[in-house]
Amino acid sequence: MNDFLLVLGLAALPAVGNIVGGLAAEVVGVSGRRLSLALHFATGIVLAVVGLELMREALRASAPWIPIAAFALGGLGFLAIERSLAYVKRRFGSGDGDTGPSAIFAGVSIDLFSDGVMIGTGTVINPALGLLLALGQVPADIPEGFAAVATLRRAGVRRRTRLTLSFSFAIPVLIGAAIGYLALRSAPEIVTLSVLALTGGVLTSMAVEEMTTQAHEERSSRLEPLFLTAGFALFAFISAYVG
Repeated sequence: MNDFLLVLGLAALPAVGNIVGGLAAEVVGVSGRRLSLALHFATGIVLAVVGLELMREALRASAPWIPIAAFALGGLGFLAIERSLAYVKRRFGSGDGDTGPSAIFAGVSIDLFSDGVMIGTGTVINPALGLLLALGQVPADIPEGFAAVATLRRAGVRRRTRLTLSFSFAIPVLIGAAIGYLALRSAPEIVTLSVLALTGGVLTSMAVEEMTTQAHEERSSRLEPLFLTAGFALFAFISAYVG
């Protein structure tokens, strides 16, 4: 029970980060440039989490080709998620080209659910790894929460609805962490490492295809590459000095 509570506590960290980002979007002026920079920063962190921790851990497997294949399958998982999101956007979009609150909630929830599975799985392998992954996701989820609420704000969604959605983003990450921990705590190591790699594949695809694409739809800035590499460097610092 103590280990399970630890997993939920770790998963709460990125959930709080997402909420903080959402609250920041309520008080800070929203511009396309700020959204773009925030998303580039978050993308850099996600790529660092996958490259520096998830795949490094997954390649410890006795048969490394299995987690590598699972990472590739993560791309197929992302395609399935993308199709699901496209349906949600068609079903719940605002109808004038903007994305409705239900579609935004679905997109962010899937990403946070993946974060939760990653944290729960990482904690099964090593609680220190779970802590590192949770800490790494906090600075990524702050700009993600900012971008989500800022998009809702620009679309004219009521403030009460924005705040409700922002606080409800804690639910999917906690569910994902619980599932990742409970389903894999007695599984063979190769299965756990493969799930970790699969999650990494999904997150990589989502960062490149969704986050950067959305960022480039906003006003561009010469600082975008700097924010991307700064995000990567921040997690590298966390990995080196906290992990």
